[in-house]
Amino acid sequence: MTLDIIRSPMFYVGDKYRLIKEIKEYFPKDIETFVEPFVGGGTVFLNTKAKNYILNDIDTNVYKLHLFLQKNSIRDGFIEELLSYIKKYNLSRSFLEDIVPQELKQKHKKTYYAHFNKEGYAKLKNDFNKLKKKSDLLLYLLLIYGFNRMIRFNSKGDFNVPVGNVDFNKNVLLALKNYSDFSKDKNIEFHNLDFKIFVQKHTFKDKDFIYLDPPYLITFSEYNKIWSEEKEMELLELLDDLDKKNIKFAISNITHYKGRVNTIFVEWMSKYFVKKVKSNYISYHDNSIKKIEEVLVMNYE
Repeated sequence: MTLDIIRSPMFYVGDKYRLIKEIKEYFPKDIETFVEPFVGGGTVFLNTKAKNYILNDIDTNVYKLHLFLQKNSIRDGFIEELLSYIKKYNLSRSFLEDIVPQELKQKHKKTYYAHFNKEGYAKLKNDFNKLKKKSDLLLYLLLIYGFNRMIRFNSKGDFNVPVGNVDFNKNVLLALKNYSDFSKDKNIEFHNLDFKIFVQKHTFKDKDFIYLDPPYLITFSEYNKIWSEEKEMELLELLDDLDKKNIKFAISNITHYKGRVNTIFVEWMSKYFVKKVKSNYISYHDNSIKKIEEVLVMNYE
């Protein structure tokens, strides 16, 4: 990946980091307001040039983390504050120093970060779950050190992702710096709404552009559990309405996955311009080899 691609500091599941260079080639060249109803970690907006950004995610924790990063990543002393908590819980921090014992590296050659961070991460998670008012800073650290950098809570409201084989490394530090550099002089709004309410609240103007990366109907990640055929059809009807108003849109989706076909989407997309892209879809429930077809559908050439 070239250095001009910004990685989201949330390292969000299913983000478009490896695809954004290809996808954005199809975006309009002159965008007034970039609208994104399913912002996720934010990799797409971070790599899209526009005058304004109006962004949304229905996941309240994703929304709160963006607000937290938007406000704090530009603040003097932010990295030092993160580091103070990393040291408090004795978590690995290769961006600054290598504190993992050599014997642990030799014993667990591929998983030594998980073994080293296990105890401190458990304490961090326990402290976070005890808080009546949840700390966005601690949630961010749980995300960075958690398995596959997921955000997941159980039915009791406790964060329940196990430790990951990950580290606060130079890539995390760079992602935070890039998020800060991008955010500090941009007009960016975040919302926490259902996608339909969010889109209908926005008054679209000439040169506004909407990009959508919704949950995928035929795949199995945690995020996609909130999706249904009814939601899929609701979204596609909304896009047809936008098209009638001459509002430019592009939408990413998976059409084929392990023998399953999203026939609703395949039939709908025949009305528009379709580009196949190399899929970056990952399912943490199924790591087997699988046939995947991912597309970008646009209502403009």
